[in-house]
Amino acid sequence: MRYTQAVEAFIAHLAQVRRLSPATVRAYRSDLADLGRAVGDADVTEMDLEALRDWLWQATQRGDARSTLARRAAAVRSFFGWAHDAQLVTVDPSLRLVTPRRAKTLPVVASADGMRELLDAQRIAASTGDPIALRDHAILELLYAAGIRVSELCGVDVDDLDLQRRVVRVLGKGSKERVVPFGAPAATALGAFLTRGRPALLARTESPGPALFLGARGARIGPRTVYALVARVLGPIVGAEHVGPHALRHSAATHLLDGGADLRAVQEILGHASLGTTQIYTHVSAERLTATYRLAHPRA
Repeated sequence: MRYTQAVEAFIAHLAQVRRLSPATVRAYRSDLADLGRAVGDADVTEMDLEALRDWLWQATQRGDARSTLARRAAAVRSFFGWAHDAQLVTVDPSLRLVTPRRAKTLPVVASADGMRELLDAQRIAASTGDPIALRDHAILELLYAAGIRVSELCGVDVDDLDLQRRVVRVLGKGSKERVVPFGAPAATALGAFLTRGRPALLARTESPGPALFLGARGARIGPRTVYALVARVLGPIVGAEHVGPHALRHSAATHLLDGGADLRAVQEILGHASLGTTQIYTHVSAERLTATYRLAHPRA
């Protein structure tokens, strides 16, 4: 089978059998297409370890980040593992493909005071009654309070929200559903948006839907709009030009642990499949504690 045909069959397997999210499927397709451009549309049985190593080397020469190289190597290993199971190849050439180690970088985290300043400013902006300001305030409060992903936030419908119990139902990675709590300030912002902001945005479309958060034209909000919002308001707080909604998730997790939350409870809130993924936030908290110690202790 030709490489492009095999890739299409693999992509269908990811979407229909493994039921991965559309964003994850797009990432696999992009990485495998990059390999296809490097090796051409050869027969999949003709692709060997040398060709895969040469492909990664070319990416290194282009200056691709180590995280990008690691992701692409993982995509290729997943593809050839599937091809071997499907008996499209007798030998998996990716078994000896070494993944470049990712640089150990800690996530961007806002301080608790910085978040308080940001959300207070958004609350004041929302007090004007502008529907977009009401929406933006509610989005930022919910992202920080619940620590949910931007894809989860954009997928929330009105019926997924329970203001009385202060919980929201979201659909996470692997189509796994979970219920996440949020606090009183988020509930207040969400209530104001539902009462005054959402009806005004909904009036701008002829095809109203169930989405909780809407764009300027009344349709379900997209991730790009949320990214732009967070970059605009959070960037100056954390001193980073390129910062996205995940920084609010990082901040929520770190502040929960700083406040004494159990690591496994934070894992459940974030929807992490592995506790090891959540443990990065213990390192963030420890680093902040060390920095405080060095500033405050006379014998530091």
